[in-house]
Amino acid sequence: MERNIAVRTATGLKIPRLIRAAMAVFALALSAWGQGIIQGPVTPPANVRPPGLKNVGIEQHLNEQIPPELTFQDETGKAVQLGDYFGKKPMILNLVYYQCPMLCGEVLTGLESALRVLKFDVGKEFDVLTVSFDPKETPQMAAAKKAEYLKRYGRPGAATGWHFLTGPAASIDALTKAAGFQYQYDPNSGQFAHATAILVLTPEGKIAQYYYGVEFAPKDLRLGLIQASENKIGTVVDQVLLYCYHYDPDTGKYGAIISRVLQLAAGATVLILGTFLIVMFRMGPTTRTRPTANDERPTTNYVR
Repeated sequence: MERNIAVRTATGLKIPRLIRAAMAVFALALSAWGQGIIQGPVTPPANVRPPGLKNVGIEQHLNEQIPPELTFQDETGKAVQLGDYFGKKPMILNLVYYQCPMLCGEVLTGLESALRVLKFDVGKEFDVLTVSFDPKETPQMAAAKKAEYLKRYGRPGAATGWHFLTGPAASIDALTKAAGFQYQYDPNSGQFAHATAILVLTPEGKIAQYYYGVEFAPKDLRLGLIQASENKIGTVVDQVLLYCYHYDPDTGKYGAIISRVLQLAAGATVLILGTFLIVMFRMGPTTRTRPTANDERPTTNYVR
């Protein structure tokens, strides 16, 4: 028998769970009403990029398969293929190099900060693949970087779901090409010029979404992971949000679809009002009963 199917208001009336859900939907619809799509960073064409950055940018390859046969080494030095991580959960892929003096650390910090806000746990609902695009880097560097960010993240079980990889130039070139991640080595500084983005992959390893910058909205990441999982993770409220919000690949953000918000708000309003009228009808009119002859009546003493 189902438990906790209703709550009581201050007046003693029971409100079924369905009504509470409708109220929540209505509140979400109202909050979504005022949200618009904000233009995000879009990589300019190569012919208008500044010198030294002509080969740097992000070229979206949505729905493209990340090659599962590419070989890398994990943080323990074990040889792995990318396909070893496919087929289980949605994934976040980010491409960095571990000795980057600034930007890559900002990306990892921004990602970890967003993951810490999510109620989903790395290693449980999704995995993270952090891959170095510098073929000179070693598993020891990957292990040190993993230890640093797992300590910051601080959730049990994350070590089995957040993988830090290094690999040969051939595998790196094939991976970055498939991901549309364009970068360029500067021999004068000994550093790489590169763009900043993370990718959400389906469990099969196909590119579902791109998120730009060094800070990532937890709400967008949550919806992206749910959508990439084909709704195998998340809650009913998440499904409502996915109905109301649409991922814009140009901005790397979710924006409200006003027509769907209005449809949902109208349906929620009808449901709330209809149920309220049914409850009031079942309660019936309130009547008063007249006192009988046997009822005790108050007496009045007169002082003369």
